[in-house]
Amino acid sequence: MTILLFLLLTACAAPQVSQRDITVSVWADGAQEQVEVPAGSTVDQALEQAQIVLADNDRVEPPGFTILGDGDSVTVTRVEEVFETVEEPIPFEQQTVRSDSLAAGEKRLLQSGSNGLREITIRRVLEDGEMVSESVVRSTILQEPQAEIVMIGAQNPFAPLAVPGRLVYLSGGNAWMIEESTAGRVPLVTSGDLDGRVFDLSPDGRWLLFTRKSDLPPDEEINSLWALSLDSSDAEPVDLGGRNIVHYAGFSPMDRDTAFFSTVEPRGTSPGWQANNDLYSVTFTATRANKPRLILDANSGGIYGWWGTAFAWSDDRHLAYSRPDGIGLVTFNREGMGVLRPLVEITPLNTRSDWAWVPGFAWGADSQTIFVVTHAAPGGLVSPEESPNFDLSGVSLVNGASIQIIPQTGMFAYPSVSPLDKSNREAGYRVAYLAATSPTQSITSRYRLVAMDRDGSNRRILFPDADSTGLEPQIPAWSPEPLANGSLFLAVIYKGDLWLVDSLTGEAQQVTGDGLLTRVDWE
Repeated sequence: MTILLFLLLTACAAPQVSQRDITVSVWADGAQEQVEVPAGSTVDQALEQAQIVLADNDRVEPPGFTILGDGDSVTVTRVEEVFETVEEPIPFEQQTVRSDSLAAGEKRLLQSGSNGLREITIRRVLEDGEMVSESVVRSTILQEPQAEIVMIGAQNPFAPLAVPGRLVYLSGGNAWMIEESTAGRVPLVTSGDLDGRVFDLSPDGRWLLFTRKSDLPPDEEINSLWALSLDSSDAEPVDLGGRNIVHYAGFSPMDRDTAFFSTVEPRGTSPGWQANNDLYSVTFTATRANKPRLILDANSGGIYGWWGTAFAWSDDRHLAYSRPDGIGLVTFNREGMGVLRPLVEITPLNTRSDWAWVPGFAWGADSQTIFVVTHAAPGGLVSPEESPNFDLSGVSLVNGASIQIIPQTGMFAYPSVSPLDKSNREAGYRVAYLAATSPTQSITSRYRLVAMDRDGSNRRILFPDADSTGLEPQIPAWSPEPLANGSLFLAVIYKGDLWLVDSLTGEAQQVTGDGLLTRVDWE
Protein backbone atom coordinates (compact mmCIF):
# COMPACT_ATOMS: atom_id res chain seq x y z
CA MET A 1 0.00 0.00 0.00
CA THR A 2 2.78 2.36 0.84
CA ILE A 3 4.47 1.72 -2.52
CA LEU A 4 1.21 2.31 -4.37
CA LEU A 5 0.66 5.62 -2.59
CA PHE A 6 4.20 6.75 -3.48
CA LEU A 7 3.67 5.92 -7.15
CA LEU A 8 0.41 7.86 -7.22
CA LEU A 9 1.99 11.00 -5.67
CA THR A 10 4.97 11.00 -7.99
CA ALA A 11 2.71 10.57 -10.99
CA CYS A 12 0.75 13.74 -10.04
CA ALA A 13 3.84 16.00 -9.54
CA ALA A 14 4.89 18.62 -12.23
CA PRO A 15 7.62 17.61 -14.60
CA GLN A 16 11.07 19.08 -13.76
CA VAL A 17 12.93 21.31 -16.37
CA SER A 18 16.58 20.73 -16.28
CA GLN A 19 18.69 23.98 -15.88
CA ARG A 20 21.42 24.57 -18.44
CA ASP A 21 23.69 27.45 -19.58
CA ILE A 22 23.41 29.29 -22.89
CA THR A 23 26.12 31.07 -24.88
CA VAL A 24 25.72 34.73 -25.84
CA SER A 25 27.98 36.95 -27.97
CA VAL A 26 28.60 40.43 -26.55
CA TRP A 27 30.02 43.12 -28.83
CA ALA A 28 31.48 46.14 -27.01
CA ASP A 29 34.42 48.51 -27.30
CA GLY A 30 35.49 47.03 -30.62
CA ALA A 31 35.75 43.44 -29.34
CA GLN A 32 33.56 40.35 -29.15
CA GLU A 33 33.24 38.21 -26.05
CA GLN A 34 31.42 34.93 -25.59
CA VAL A 35 29.74 34.60 -22.23
CA GLU A 36 27.75 31.78 -20.71
CA VAL A 37 24.70 32.68 -18.69
CA PRO A 38 21.85 30.61 -17.32
CA ALA A 39 18.97 30.07 -19.69
CA GLY A 40 16.31 32.80 -19.20
CA SER A 41 18.88 35.52 -18.49
CA THR A 42 18.31 39.11 -19.70
CA VAL A 43 20.62 41.36 -21.68
CA ASP A 44 21.50 43.28 -18.51
CA GLN A 45 22.53 40.04 -16.80
CA ALA A 46 24.68 39.08 -19.78
CA LEU A 47 26.45 42.46 -19.68
CA GLU A 48 27.02 42.01 -15.95
CA GLN A 49 28.50 38.59 -16.60
CA ALA A 50 30.79 40.14 -19.21
CA GLN A 51 31.75 42.88 -16.72
CA ILE A 52 30.68 45.62 -19.11
CA VAL A 53 29.60 48.86 -17.42
CA LEU A 54 27.29 51.18 -19.32
CA ALA A 55 27.54 54.97 -19.22
CA ASP A 56 24.39 57.11 -19.11
CA ASN A 57 24.29 57.76 -22.85
CA ASP A 58 25.36 54.29 -24.08
CA ARG A 59 22.93 52.39 -26.25
CA VAL A 60 22.29 48.57 -26.11
CA GLU A 61 20.67 46.41 -28.75
CA PRO A 62 18.47 44.59 -27.89
CA PRO A 63 17.18 46.50 -24.83
CA GLY A 64 18.40 45.49 -21.39
CA PHE A 65 15.16 43.77 -20.28
CA THR A 66 15.15 41.35 -23.27
CA ILE A 67 15.41 37.59 -22.37
CA LEU A 68 18.18 35.95 -24.36
CA GLY A 69 18.34 32.64 -26.15
CA ASP A 70 21.30 30.45 -26.96
CA GLY A 71 23.46 32.01 -29.69
CA ASP A 72 21.97 35.51 -29.41
CA SER A 73 24.12 38.61 -29.79
CA VAL A 74 24.22 41.80 -27.70
CA THR A 75 25.73 44.99 -29.15
CA VAL A 76 26.86 47.91 -27.00
CA THR A 77 27.30 51.29 -28.72
CA ARG A 78 29.31 53.78 -26.72
CA VAL A 79 27.66 57.22 -27.01
CA GLU A 80 29.64 60.28 -25.93
CA GLU A 81 28.65 63.98 -25.83
CA VAL A 82 31.48 66.45 -26.27
CA PHE A 83 31.00 70.20 -25.73
CA GLU A 84 33.48 72.65 -27.17
CA THR A 85 33.55 76.42 -26.85
CA VAL A 86 35.15 78.36 -29.66
CA GLU A 87 35.40 82.03 -30.58
CA GLU A 88 34.82 83.27 -34.10
CA PRO A 89 34.99 86.76 -35.61
CA ILE A 90 31.88 88.62 -36.79
CA PRO A 91 32.76 90.49 -39.99
CA PHE A 92 32.03 94.23 -39.95
CA GLU A 93 29.78 95.89 -42.49
CA GLN A 94 30.88 98.58 -44.91
CA GLN A 95 28.63 101.62 -45.15
CA THR A 96 28.81 104.74 -47.28
CA VAL A 97 27.20 108.10 -46.56
CA ARG A 98 26.78 110.78 -49.20
CA SER A 99 27.33 114.29 -47.93
CA ASP A 100 27.72 117.71 -49.45
CA SER A 101 30.05 118.57 -46.58
CA LEU A 102 32.85 117.23 -48.83
CA ALA A 103 33.76 118.08 -52.39
CA ALA A 104 32.32 115.82 -55.07
CA GLY A 105 34.25 112.54 -55.27
CA GLU A 106 36.22 113.14 -52.09
CA LYS A 107 36.14 110.37 -49.50
CA ARG A 108 36.61 110.56 -45.77
CA LEU A 109 36.76 107.65 -43.35
CA LEU A 110 34.30 108.53 -40.64
CA GLN A 111 34.66 105.33 -38.67
CA SER A 112 37.11 102.48 -38.96
CA GLY A 113 35.58 99.04 -39.18
CA SER A 114 36.40 96.35 -36.67
CA ASN A 115 35.24 92.76 -36.43
CA GLY A 116 33.11 91.64 -33.56
CA LEU A 117 33.59 88.46 -31.57
CA ARG A 118 31.15 85.64 -30.96
CA GLU A 119 31.50 82.74 -28.50
CA ILE A 120 29.90 79.52 -29.72
CA THR A 121 29.27 76.34 -27.73
CA ILE A 122 29.14 73.26 -29.98
CA ARG A 123 27.68 69.87 -29.01
CA ARG A 124 29.13 66.86 -30.80
CA VAL A 125 27.75 63.33 -30.46
CA LEU A 126 30.18 60.43 -30.99
CA GLU A 127 29.21 56.76 -31.34
CA ASP A 128 32.08 54.36 -30.77
CA GLY A 129 34.47 57.25 -31.32
CA GLU A 130 32.97 58.45 -34.60
CA MET A 131 31.04 61.75 -34.80
CA VAL A 132 27.45 61.28 -35.91
CA SER A 133 26.03 64.78 -35.26
CA GLU A 134 27.12 68.34 -34.49
CA SER A 135 24.98 71.29 -33.39
CA VAL A 136 25.32 74.78 -31.86
CA VAL A 137 23.70 74.91 -28.43
CA ARG A 138 24.64 78.48 -27.47
CA SER A 139 25.90 81.60 -29.20
CA THR A 140 26.96 84.70 -27.25
CA ILE A 141 28.19 87.97 -28.74
CA LEU A 142 31.23 89.09 -26.79
CA GLN A 143 31.86 92.20 -28.87
CA GLU A 144 29.62 93.85 -31.42
CA PRO A 145 31.21 94.60 -34.80
CA GLN A 146 31.79 98.23 -35.68
CA ALA A 147 30.82 99.18 -39.20
CA GLU A 148 33.26 100.94 -41.47
CA ILE A 149 31.67 104.23 -42.51
CA VAL A 150 33.02 106.16 -45.46
CA MET A 151 31.65 109.57 -46.35
CA ILE A 152 31.57 110.31 -50.07
CA GLY A 153 31.42 113.93 -51.11
CA ALA A 154 28.56 115.16 -53.26
CA GLN A 155 28.55 118.40 -55.18
CA ASN A 156 27.18 121.27 -53.11
CA PRO A 157 24.99 123.36 -55.40
CA PHE A 158 24.56 126.18 -52.88
CA ALA A 159 26.57 129.39 -53.07
CA PRO A 160 28.99 130.01 -50.18
CA LEU A 161 27.73 132.35 -47.50
CA ALA A 162 29.78 134.24 -44.92
CA VAL A 163 28.73 133.50 -41.35
CA PRO A 164 29.83 135.08 -38.07
CA GLY A 165 30.98 133.03 -35.08
CA ARG A 166 30.87 129.27 -34.92
CA LEU A 167 27.87 127.28 -36.12
CA VAL A 168 27.68 123.57 -35.31
CA TYR A 169 25.26 120.97 -36.55
CA LEU A 170 24.52 117.30 -36.04
CA SER A 171 24.18 115.20 -39.19
CA GLY A 172 23.92 111.42 -39.35
CA GLY A 173 25.17 111.04 -35.79
CA ASN A 174 28.28 113.17 -36.51
CA ALA A 175 29.15 116.72 -35.43
CA TRP A 176 30.30 119.40 -37.90
CA MET A 177 31.33 123.05 -37.56
CA ILE A 178 31.00 125.97 -39.95
CA GLU A 179 33.31 128.91 -39.30
CA GLU A 180 33.63 132.05 -41.44
CA SER A 181 31.97 130.52 -44.54
CA THR A 182 29.48 127.79 -45.35
CA ALA A 183 31.98 126.56 -47.95
CA GLY A 184 34.35 125.38 -45.22
CA ARG A 185 32.99 122.69 -42.92
CA VAL A 186 35.07 121.00 -40.29
CA PRO A 187 34.26 117.51 -38.94
CA LEU A 188 34.32 117.54 -35.15
CA VAL A 189 33.11 114.09 -34.04
CA THR A 190 32.73 111.38 -36.69
CA SER A 191 31.96 108.31 -34.57
CA GLY A 192 28.35 108.26 -35.79
CA ASP A 193 26.99 107.63 -32.28
CA LEU A 194 25.74 111.06 -31.17
CA ASP A 195 22.10 110.67 -30.14
CA GLY A 196 21.10 114.36 -30.32
CA ARG A 197 19.54 114.59 -26.87
CA VAL A 198 22.24 117.12 -25.95
CA PHE A 199 24.01 119.27 -28.55
CA ASP A 200 25.06 122.61 -27.13
CA LEU A 201 27.80 125.18 -27.73
CA SER A 202 29.28 127.07 -24.80
CA PRO A 203 28.50 130.83 -24.80
CA ASP A 204 32.10 131.63 -25.76
CA GLY A 205 32.07 129.06 -28.57
CA ARG A 206 35.03 127.15 -27.13
CA TRP A 207 33.28 123.90 -26.19
CA LEU A 208 30.76 121.53 -27.73
CA LEU A 209 28.64 119.51 -25.32
CA PHE A 210 26.96 116.36 -26.63
CA THR A 211 25.64 112.93 -25.68
CA ARG A 212 26.59 109.56 -27.13
CA LYS A 213 24.54 106.39 -27.32
CA SER A 214 25.47 103.73 -24.80
CA ASP A 215 26.69 100.26 -25.78
CA LEU A 216 24.58 98.81 -22.96
CA PRO A 217 20.90 97.87 -23.29
CA PRO A 218 18.65 100.99 -23.04
CA ASP A 219 17.07 99.77 -19.80
CA GLU A 220 20.55 99.76 -18.23
CA GLU A 221 22.11 102.92 -19.67
CA ILE A 222 20.77 105.43 -22.20
CA ASN A 223 23.76 107.60 -23.05
CA SER A 224 26.85 109.44 -21.78
CA LEU A 225 27.87 113.12 -21.70
CA TRP A 226 30.99 114.41 -23.49
CA ALA A 227 32.71 117.73 -24.21
CA LEU A 228 35.07 118.67 -27.03
CA SER A 229 37.41 121.65 -27.21
CA LEU A 230 36.93 123.56 -30.48
CA ASP A 231 40.15 125.55 -30.08
CA SER A 232 42.39 122.66 -31.15
CA SER A 233 42.06 120.65 -34.35
CA ASP A 234 43.47 117.51 -32.73
CA ALA A 235 41.43 117.65 -29.50
CA GLU A 236 39.74 114.45 -28.35
CA PRO A 237 36.30 114.29 -26.68
CA VAL A 238 36.36 114.21 -22.88
CA ASP A 239 33.98 111.96 -20.95
CA LEU A 240 32.32 114.17 -18.32
CA GLY A 241 31.03 111.26 -16.25
CA GLY A 242 27.34 112.08 -16.77
CA ARG A 243 25.03 109.21 -17.68
CA ASN A 244 21.36 108.91 -18.69
CA ILE A 245 20.73 112.49 -19.78
CA VAL A 246 17.49 113.11 -21.66
CA HIS A 247 16.17 116.62 -21.00
CA TYR A 248 19.00 118.99 -20.13
CA ALA A 249 22.71 119.61 -20.27
CA GLY A 250 24.22 123.02 -20.92
CA PHE A 251 26.57 125.82 -19.95
CA SER A 252 26.34 128.88 -17.73
CA PRO A 253 27.68 132.11 -19.30
CA MET A 254 29.43 132.94 -16.03
CA ASP A 255 31.13 129.60 -15.33
CA ARG A 256 33.93 128.83 -17.76
CA ASP A 257 34.78 125.20 -18.40
CA THR A 258 31.77 124.03 -16.39
CA ALA A 259 28.77 122.09 -17.63
CA PHE A 260 25.47 121.28 -15.93
CA PHE A 261 23.20 118.31 -16.47
CA SER A 262 20.08 116.55 -15.18
CA THR A 263 19.64 112.77 -15.09
CA VAL A 264 16.99 110.07 -15.38
CA GLU A 265 16.79 106.44 -14.30
CA PRO A 266 16.49 103.99 -17.24
CA ARG A 267 13.38 101.83 -17.31
CA GLY A 268 12.31 98.88 -19.43
CA THR A 269 8.81 100.35 -19.80
CA SER A 270 7.72 103.36 -21.85
CA PRO A 271 8.94 106.09 -22.11
CA GLY A 272 12.19 104.38 -21.11
CA TRP A 273 13.05 106.41 -18.02
CA GLN A 274 11.96 107.91 -14.71
CA ALA A 275 13.25 111.48 -14.32
CA ASN A 276 15.28 112.43 -11.26
CA ASN A 277 14.73 116.20 -11.84
CA ASP A 278 18.14 116.77 -10.26
CA LEU A 279 21.10 118.88 -11.35
CA TYR A 280 24.85 118.27 -11.40
CA SER A 281 27.80 120.48 -12.25
CA VAL A 282 31.11 119.25 -13.65
CA THR A 283 34.31 121.16 -14.37
CA PHE A 284 36.78 119.94 -16.98
CA THR A 285 39.78 120.67 -19.15
CA ALA A 286 40.61 119.63 -22.70
CA THR A 287 41.95 116.30 -21.40
CA ARG A 288 40.07 115.35 -18.24
CA ALA A 289 36.97 116.00 -16.15
CA ASN A 290 36.47 116.21 -12.41
CA LYS A 291 33.83 114.16 -10.63
CA PRO A 292 30.32 115.62 -11.14
CA ARG A 293 28.91 117.42 -8.09
CA LEU A 294 25.24 117.29 -7.09
CA ILE A 295 23.79 120.81 -6.74
CA LEU A 296 20.04 120.06 -6.83
CA ASP A 297 18.64 117.01 -5.08
CA ALA A 298 16.39 114.58 -6.92
CA ASN A 299 12.74 115.51 -6.52
CA SER A 300 9.28 114.56 -7.75
CA GLY A 301 9.20 117.26 -10.42
CA GLY A 302 5.57 118.16 -9.73
CA ILE A 303 2.65 116.90 -11.83
CA TYR A 304 3.87 114.49 -14.54
CA GLY A 305 7.32 114.91 -13.04
CA TRP A 306 8.28 111.40 -14.16
CA TRP A 307 8.92 112.92 -17.62
CA GLY A 308 11.55 115.48 -16.56
CA THR A 309 12.64 119.08 -16.05
CA ALA A 310 14.42 121.55 -18.35
CA PHE A 311 16.80 124.28 -17.16
CA ALA A 312 18.22 127.51 -18.64
CA TRP A 313 20.85 129.98 -17.42
CA SER A 314 20.52 133.73 -17.91
CA ASP A 315 23.45 135.94 -18.91
CA ASP A 316 23.80 137.12 -15.30
CA ARG A 317 23.85 133.60 -13.84
CA HIS A 318 20.23 133.18 -12.81
CA LEU A 319 18.91 129.65 -13.32
CA ALA A 320 15.33 128.99 -14.43
CA TYR A 321 13.52 125.68 -14.67
CA SER A 322 10.52 124.48 -16.66
CA ARG A 323 8.43 121.43 -15.87
CA PRO A 324 4.95 120.22 -16.89
CA ASP A 325 3.16 122.26 -14.21
CA GLY A 326 5.07 125.55 -14.26
CA ILE A 327 8.30 127.53 -14.36
CA GLY A 328 10.45 128.97 -11.61
CA LEU A 329 13.95 129.82 -10.43
CA VAL A 330 16.62 127.73 -8.75
CA THR A 331 18.28 129.67 -5.94
CA PHE A 332 21.38 128.44 -4.12
CA ASN A 333 22.08 128.39 -0.40
CA ARG A 334 25.43 128.92 1.30
CA GLU A 335 26.37 125.28 0.78
CA GLY A 336 25.80 125.66 -2.96
CA MET A 337 22.70 123.45 -3.04
CA GLY A 338 19.74 124.49 -5.15
CA VAL A 339 16.26 125.33 -3.89
CA LEU A 340 13.23 125.53 -6.22
CA ARG A 341 11.26 128.80 -6.18
CA PRO A 342 8.10 128.66 -8.35
CA LEU A 343 7.23 131.72 -10.46
CA VAL A 344 4.24 130.81 -12.63
CA GLU A 345 1.91 127.85 -12.40
CA ILE A 346 0.96 126.36 -15.77
CA THR A 347 -1.93 123.99 -16.27
CA PRO A 348 -0.27 120.69 -17.21
CA LEU A 349 -1.34 119.06 -20.46
CA ASN A 350 -2.97 115.65 -20.20
CA THR A 351 -1.54 113.95 -23.28
CA ARG A 352 -3.30 110.67 -22.50
CA SER A 353 -0.08 108.99 -23.55
CA ASP A 354 3.38 108.03 -22.29
CA TRP A 355 4.88 111.51 -22.73
CA ALA A 356 4.42 114.87 -21.04
CA TRP A 357 4.55 118.42 -22.38
CA VAL A 358 7.25 120.67 -20.89
CA PRO A 359 6.71 124.40 -21.68
CA GLY A 360 9.37 125.85 -24.00
CA PHE A 361 11.06 128.87 -22.43
CA ALA A 362 13.99 131.27 -22.89
CA TRP A 363 15.62 134.12 -20.99
CA GLY A 364 15.42 137.63 -22.40
CA ALA A 365 18.82 139.07 -23.34
CA ASP A 366 18.55 141.56 -20.43
CA SER A 367 17.95 138.73 -17.92
CA GLN A 368 14.81 140.53 -16.69
CA THR A 369 12.19 138.52 -18.60
CA ILE A 370 11.42 134.88 -19.27
CA PHE A 371 9.51 134.05 -22.45
CA VAL A 372 7.44 130.91 -22.01
CA VAL A 373 4.71 128.94 -23.79
CA THR A 374 1.67 128.78 -21.50
CA HIS A 375 -1.32 126.46 -21.58
CA ALA A 376 -4.37 128.66 -22.16
CA ALA A 377 -7.93 128.06 -21.01
CA PRO A 378 -10.17 125.99 -23.27
CA GLY A 379 -13.50 126.92 -24.77
CA GLY A 380 -16.71 124.97 -24.21
CA LEU A 381 -16.80 121.94 -21.92
CA VAL A 382 -13.20 120.80 -22.48
CA SER A 383 -11.25 120.29 -19.25
CA PRO A 384 -8.36 122.74 -18.61
CA GLU A 385 -5.77 119.92 -18.80
CA GLU A 386 -7.01 118.95 -22.27
CA SER A 387 -7.23 122.47 -23.70
CA PRO A 388 -5.79 122.72 -27.25
CA ASN A 389 -4.84 126.38 -26.73
CA PHE A 390 -1.29 127.61 -26.12
CA ASP A 391 0.05 131.18 -25.94
CA LEU A 392 3.46 132.81 -25.89
CA SER A 393 3.79 134.83 -22.68
CA GLY A 394 6.36 136.96 -20.92
CA VAL A 395 7.15 136.75 -17.20
CA SER A 396 8.82 139.77 -15.61
CA LEU A 397 11.37 139.12 -12.87
CA VAL A 398 11.04 142.75 -11.79
CA ASN A 399 7.39 142.63 -10.69
CA GLY A 400 6.41 138.98 -11.25
CA ALA A 401 3.75 139.85 -13.82
CA SER A 402 2.85 137.31 -16.49
CA ILE A 403 1.57 138.82 -19.75
CA GLN A 404 0.20 137.15 -22.85
CA ILE A 405 2.22 138.34 -25.84
CA ILE A 406 1.04 136.18 -28.75
CA PRO A 407 -2.09 133.98 -28.48
CA GLN A 408 -2.54 130.62 -30.16
CA THR A 409 1.09 129.89 -31.05
CA GLY A 410 0.89 126.12 -30.49
CA MET A 411 2.50 123.98 -27.82
CA PHE A 412 5.90 123.76 -29.54
CA ALA A 413 6.47 127.49 -30.09
CA TYR A 414 9.98 127.28 -28.52
CA PRO A 415 10.94 130.97 -28.05
CA SER A 416 14.55 131.89 -28.85
CA VAL A 417 16.11 135.25 -27.97
CA SER A 418 18.66 137.22 -30.01
CA PRO A 419 21.83 138.74 -28.54
CA LEU A 420 21.35 142.11 -26.88
CA ASP A 421 21.50 145.00 -29.35
CA LYS A 422 23.35 147.66 -27.37
CA SER A 423 22.99 150.17 -30.20
CA ASN A 424 19.18 150.12 -30.03
CA ARG A 425 18.02 150.63 -26.47
CA GLU A 426 14.36 150.76 -27.44
CA ALA A 427 14.29 147.37 -29.17
CA GLY A 428 17.03 145.81 -27.06
CA TYR A 429 16.67 142.37 -28.58
CA ARG A 430 14.32 140.32 -30.70
CA VAL A 431 12.47 137.08 -30.09
CA ALA A 432 11.96 134.27 -32.59
CA TYR A 433 9.41 131.53 -32.13
CA LEU A 434 7.48 128.91 -34.07
CA ALA A 435 3.82 129.50 -34.92
CA ALA A 436 1.65 126.43 -35.54
CA THR A 437 -0.09 126.30 -38.92
CA SER A 438 -2.96 124.54 -37.11
CA PRO A 439 -2.94 126.12 -33.63
CA THR A 440 -5.70 123.96 -32.13
CA GLN A 441 -3.96 120.80 -33.37
CA SER A 442 -0.45 121.86 -32.50
CA ILE A 443 0.59 118.41 -31.30
CA THR A 444 0.71 117.25 -34.94
CA SER A 445 0.92 120.64 -36.69
CA ARG A 446 3.84 121.97 -38.70
CA TYR A 447 5.21 125.42 -37.79
CA ARG A 448 6.47 128.63 -39.35
CA LEU A 449 9.37 130.76 -38.14
CA VAL A 450 8.32 134.16 -36.75
CA ALA A 451 10.43 137.03 -35.40
CA MET A 452 9.28 140.04 -33.37
CA ASP A 453 10.48 142.71 -31.00
CA ARG A 454 10.49 141.70 -27.34
CA ASP A 455 7.10 143.34 -26.72
CA GLY A 456 5.44 141.50 -29.60
CA SER A 457 5.57 144.38 -32.08
CA ASN A 458 7.04 144.27 -35.60
CA ARG A 459 6.03 140.65 -35.87
CA ARG A 460 6.81 138.96 -39.17
CA ILE A 461 6.44 135.42 -40.49
CA LEU A 462 9.82 134.60 -42.01
CA PHE A 463 10.03 130.99 -43.20
CA PRO A 464 8.85 128.92 -45.00
CA ASP A 465 6.25 130.60 -47.20
CA ALA A 466 2.55 129.80 -46.91
CA ASP A 467 2.56 127.45 -49.90
CA SER A 468 5.31 125.22 -48.46
CA THR A 469 5.29 122.51 -45.84
CA GLY A 470 6.02 123.91 -42.39
CA LEU A 471 8.89 123.25 -40.01
CA GLU A 472 9.17 120.40 -37.55
CA PRO A 473 9.30 121.58 -33.88
CA GLN A 474 12.78 122.89 -33.00
CA ILE A 475 14.59 125.76 -31.30
CA PRO A 476 15.77 128.43 -33.80
CA ALA A 477 19.41 129.53 -33.37
CA TRP A 478 20.42 133.20 -33.68
CA SER A 479 23.73 134.31 -35.18
CA PRO A 480 25.96 135.98 -32.60
CA GLU A 481 26.70 139.09 -34.72
CA PRO A 482 24.64 141.21 -37.14
CA LEU A 483 24.97 141.23 -40.92
CA ALA A 484 25.92 144.30 -42.96
CA ASN A 485 22.28 145.42 -43.03
CA GLY A 486 22.06 145.21 -39.25
CA SER A 487 19.98 142.05 -39.34
CA LEU A 488 20.74 138.72 -37.73
CA PHE A 489 20.58 135.26 -39.21
CA LEU A 490 18.34 132.55 -37.81
CA ALA A 491 19.46 128.96 -38.37
CA VAL A 492 16.72 126.35 -38.74
CA ILE A 493 16.44 122.78 -39.99
CA TYR A 494 14.00 122.30 -42.85
CA LYS A 495 13.37 118.86 -44.35
CA GLY A 496 16.61 117.63 -42.81
CA ASP A 497 18.78 120.46 -44.17
CA LEU A 498 20.29 123.61 -42.71
CA TRP A 499 18.78 126.94 -43.78
CA LEU A 500 19.88 130.46 -42.81
CA VAL A 501 17.08 133.03 -42.66
CA ASP A 502 17.49 136.82 -42.51
CA SER A 503 15.51 137.85 -39.42
CA LEU A 504 14.40 141.17 -40.98
CA THR A 505 13.74 140.39 -44.64
CA GLY A 506 12.91 136.69 -44.43
CA GLU A 507 15.34 135.94 -47.24
CA ALA A 508 16.46 132.32 -46.79
CA GLN A 509 19.36 130.31 -48.18
CA GLN A 510 19.83 126.57 -48.07
CA VAL A 511 23.25 125.45 -46.81
CA THR A 512 23.19 121.63 -46.88
CA GLY A 513 21.44 119.16 -49.15
CA ASP A 514 21.88 115.67 -47.74
CA GLY A 515 18.75 115.74 -45.56
CA LEU A 516 20.50 114.29 -42.48
CA LEU A 517 20.53 117.20 -40.00
CA THR A 518 18.84 116.81 -36.63
CA ARG A 519 20.34 119.57 -34.40
CA VAL A 520 21.97 122.99 -34.83
CA ASP A 521 23.48 125.57 -32.47
CA TRP A 522 25.22 128.92 -32.97
CA GLU A 523 27.29 130.98 -30.56
